[in-house]
Amino acid sequence: MRLLFGIATFCCWSVFGQLVVNVKNKGEEVIVESIHANTTSDTVTLEYLNTDGTLVTLFIDFKSEAQLFRVMMAGEEELGATEPQTMCFITRFSHSDFISSDAMSKLRQKNPTAIRSPEEERTPGTYTHDLRVDLVKSHVISPHIYNVCQEAIDSIYFTEADLHTISRSLSKDYTTMMAAMERQVPAKFARCMDTPEIDKPCLCRFDMCIGWYPCGLKYCHGKDTIGKVVSYRCGIKTCKRCLSFFHVVDTKRKCLWDK
Repeated sequence: MRLLFGIATFCCWSVFGQLVVNVKNKGEEVIVESIHANTTSDTVTLEYLNTDGTLVTLFIDFKSEAQLFRVMMAGEEELGATEPQTMCFITRFSHSDFISSDAMSKLRQKNPTAIRSPEEERTPGTYTHDLRVDLVKSHVISPHIYNVCQEAIDSIYFTEADLHTISRSLSKDYTTMMAAMERQVPAKFARCMDTPEIDKPCLCRFDMCIGWYPCGLKYCHGKDTIGKVVSYRCGIKTCKRCLSFFHVVDTKRKCLWDK
């Protein structure tokens, strides 16, 4: 698999700067991911439609060191949920987890029908969200949360540990950031799967996987015109990662999948 910059070719299908990647899930079903980079805002968006109709969006804000996982699902009428549901899980973003928006925007590709496999499956991640974010004040974390997560309204979750880290890293006022949060205590609640009362608050778990994404650059060594050894970008490393998000819901009706 080769990656070049500029007028090069890569592995997938490009439409107006967007990569389209075919990848199989654990059930051997093909999932189509679209990945788009915006160098002006320094963001990357990865999105796919799950086989159950759930739309998953990963939005990375490099400037704010925040990544937003938005989940939009239709109501499951057979389970008593008729309304669609949207959730947003916010976590701190490490620049070593994804190639830059600039590098992403320069990828070119070929062979659109190929099924892609990641080179590395990273250790699964688990987040226990102890903060709920006020959508109106969410700009203190990232200016993009309002647009990405506005359908979630009261289902935007964050962790205090990540809030501390981002405030220090970006020299933001922690008290001001905390004022946009509602503190929750997950340890006080039973798991939704163990809660028989449908209208009772509980601790919900949501699992998701990003089956393929460019997690790093590869470098090769060669010699320039005067024979000096130089290092240059010659490819990308691709990864898969599965995540679990624990969060408090006001009623088990908002967590009917957790059985």
